[in-house]
Formats: sequence, structure tokens, C-alpha cells
Amino acid sequence: MQLVLHTGTHYTEEDRLLKCLLHNKSSFAERGIAVPDPSGFRGLFRATLNAMHKAPAGPDARDVLLDAALDDASADRLILSDPNFFRTPATAVMRGHLYPDAAKRMMYMAELFPNDDLEIFMAIRNPASHVPIFFDKAIDKKHAAFWGGRNPLDLRWSQTIGLIREAAPEIPITVWCNEDLPLIWAQVIREIAGLELHEKISGGFDLLATIMTKEGMQRFRAYLDKHPEMSEIQKRRVIAAFLDKFAIDDEIEEELDMPGWTEELVDEMTDIYDDDVTNIQRIPGVTMITP
Repeated sequence: MQLVLHTGTHYTEEDRLLKCLLHNKSSFAERGIAVPDPSGFRGLFRATLNAMHKAPAGPDARDVLLDAALDDASADRLILSDPNFFRTPATAVMRGHLYPDAAKRMMYMAELFPNDDLEIFMAIRNPASHVPIFFDKAIDKKHAAFWGGRNPLDLRWSQTIGLIREAAPEIPITVWCNEDLPLIWAQVIREIAGLELHEKISGGFDLLATIMTKEGMQRFRAYLDKHPEMSEIQKRRVIAAFLDKFAIDDEIEEELDMPGWTEELVDEMTDIYDDDVTNIQRIPGVTMITP
């Protein structure tokens, strides 16, 4: 079984991405790709992973979990989307680390499915805009619990991803930046489904339609109709050009509300994030989807 784990992360269009996958459910099924309703498997998977903190899973755990996910369907590739694979938003940042439980939980997944081909697909986001949301949701906002002696400039996605690779080196990871998602949306969907670059999908511009004016989308689609032979790279350049002119400002601007943070700190965190993306691309076993 090819077992695809879309692990979010939280607040990176994970719900909209799942909806797009489900919208393609019928056509994917014809190709042996299953996209189960999350209500059928999320609770059981979470309970199993939580229980494995205390004791190993039973020998029939794999079959029970797959039966719950597939619900009598057959598939060669199973896509499981759950932003809580790494734990909840309330524990996404603890002691100054992004998703500190991610490595252990992916190690448990490898133990549950030792003979299956697991893959992780995940989005990352600039901590300067991401962490304020996590702080608002945090189960414990005290400095010792949330920051643990570290500070915002210490946050690195490369650390989280590197630890996952160490804990479960047999699981490849595909990563993209949430900030790039409007340009690479269709490719992300195809990569998760295991499709070729130019295979048709439904909803390839779902995200774009939420951040571009109606007039802009109409002109964009008309432009595509007149240039049907464009490559994927050319389409991305066209998307960028249309966004430059027709983007809905309220949809692309982010308000930051974090006590004590200054504009200078946010700029420095953003520079560190940009450098960290380069470091992630150098981690063996990690593929980065870029525009």
C-alpha cells in the first residue's frame, strides 16, 4: 500500500486542500487512489498514536486502521489528511520548538505500517505569521512552557523536519511553503495523488479564486483558454502577473498580533525563514515544491 500522510500543518489551507482532494474522489478512485472521509479514520488514528506513548500497538493494528480508512474500498494509494497527525494547535509550539512531538509520532506511524510505502506531505509557513496563531491557541501560554528559554529567532522548520527524518528515515517528505501555494496549488494536489504533471484534476484554481477578484479570475480563465499549450512554469508566471493586478488585498494581507513583537523582529524572522527554506532543501529524503 502507498500510504500518503498529509500532515497539514495547521493554518496552511489544509481544509481547502482536503476539500479539493475529496472533490476529485471519484476520478481518483478509478486510478486506484482512495481519499477517505476524515471522520472515518481520524479519531482511531489519533487514539492509536496517543496510546503508543504508553505501549506498542497490537499486531492487528495496521489492518484495523486500514479497514477504518478504506471502508471496504480497495486502493493502491491511500491519502490520509489530518493536520493533527503531529498533535493539535494547542501543542504545536512547546518550549520554543515547532511540533516537538512530530518525530515521535511519525516513528509510531512507521512502526504501524512497516511494510507499506509511507510518504509525508506537509506545508510550512513563516513563523512570524504562524506562531501568533499558535500562541493564541496554546494550552499553556506561560513563557517557560511556550518558549522554554528560547526566543522567536530560534524557530526553525528545518529542525522539525530533520528530527522526523532521523526518527523515520524510511519515510520521504515533500514540503511546500504556504506562501507559494497559490502558484503551485495544482502541482501539490497532483503530487499528493501521485499523478503526472499534466494530468487533469478538478479544482486546480480553487485557492486562486479565493484571493483574486471575480474580474481577475474571468480574465485569467479567458487567457488560459487562448493559450492552451502553456507549460506549468508559464502558468505560474501568468498567475503571478494576474495576482499582481487583481489580488484581493484583505485576503493576502496578514495581521500579526503577538505581545512584544516589533516590525524589526518580524522582518528578521522572515529573513531566517527564507534561509531555513534553503536548508530544508538540503535535507536528504526531502523534496521541496517551489514555484
